[in-house]
Amino acid sequence: QVQLVESGGGLVQAGGSLRLSCSASGRTFSAYGMGWFRQAPGKEREFVAAISGRGDSTHYPDSVKGRFTISRDNAKNMVYLQMNSLKPEDTAVYYCAGRLGYYLDLIERESAYTLWGQGTQVTVSS
Repeated sequence: QVQLVESGGGLVQAGGSLRLSCSASGRTFSAYGMGWFRQAPGKEREFVAAISGRGDSTHYPDSVKGRFTISRDNAKNMVYLQMNSLKPEDTAVYYCAGRLGYYLDLIERESAYTLWGQGTQVTVSS
């Protein structure tokens, strides 16, 4: 069973950058498609980015495309989310998530992921 732990959140000014990290335990990490989601106060959790097990396919919603980059290092069991040009509306708790396989019709769905980290707070000040 793979377990996930996020880190790297914090307070940043608008226009700044942060890199979130997600550490995964377990020996089958490369079999998991990985995603990042976020949840702002009073809002539903929303999809932010996803990456295939081998790292050769990524997917983003329009709201972060061109600003956020997801990557992974399977040798280190790590997934990253590089966030640039941050906006106050990016303020949220960010969650790392994982699921076996990588299917384009599922990767944006919160319910499709079976593994979740505890979340890390990102606050962007204006």
